[in-house]
Amino acid sequence: MSIVSILGLTLRIPTRLRGRPATVHAATDVSLSLEPGRVHALIGESGSGKSVLASTLNGLLPPGTIARGTVEVDGVDVTPALGHPRHRAWTDLRGRVVGSVAQSAATAFTPMRTVRSQLAEAVDALGGLQDPDELAATASLPAWALDAYPHELSGGLIGRAALAAALAGQPSVLVADEPTASLDRSLATRVLSLLREQADAGVGVLLITHDLGALLDGARAARPLVDDVSVMYAGRLVEQGPADAVWTNPEHAFTRALLAALPRNGLHPVPGDPPALTDLDERVRFEDRLVAP
Repeated sequence: MSIVSILGLTLRIPTRLRGRPATVHAATDVSLSLEPGRVHALIGESGSGKSVLASTLNGLLPPGTIARGTVEVDGVDVTPALGHPRHRAWTDLRGRVVGSVAQSAATAFTPMRTVRSQLAEAVDALGGLQDPDELAATASLPAWALDAYPHELSGGLIGRAALAAALAGQPSVLVADEPTASLDRSLATRVLSLLREQADAGVGVLLITHDLGALLDGARAARPLVDDVSVMYAGRLVEQGPADAVWTNPEHAFTRALLAALPRNGLHPVPGDPPALTDLDERVRFEDRLVAP
């Protein structure tokens, strides 16, 4: 049974561009589900709309968002609450059902307090059952790092601290937005392994990432790091399926281009430029970028 079910989600966010009203086509007809015990990777270019789905599940879409489709989290229909960050529907979900590892882990912490004090505050606020030391052990964060200030920790350590914070409320869904950004391959693999461990404990994980190299390395492990893959282009999901099928036999031209851009596959740049989502032409397709001007 799905812990998260997104069906036909279309998001339009009003903004202004060069002083004039404009609309961000953040997501169009997106359907995606998260299952307990599985890691679902969401990949695509920067600006394609991936992080908007993280904001959707955390109840952080900006006011004024126009939504169609449905979003259910742990059996709760949160569609009416989309674009209303203070809606009461998020009170019992945010942190307790949906834990979030922020895209920039360092900014998730107050610089003037130790990691331990901030984890303790999160546990207290969310009614968690694990103390900071137990959370640190779960996230493979050394005990000494708890008594450090965030700026004293390396990128890998602060990332694990952010994971520990996301687990403070013992959520059944974990959303990790670019958790391996700026990490070397060994640290990236360790972070992904930690997410795999959470999935194996029954959590449904949404992994938003550009790090296809680490995902492919993980595919060769005895226990693959990722179970399912969705590929996003210009606010739409253009390919979905089991990870091994997507890696070995991609069906969409955009997926093939992403994989071809990896060093191991010849480092072929993805042709053309990603389309801007502001006032997006609904007819846009990746294949248009393959046609020489």
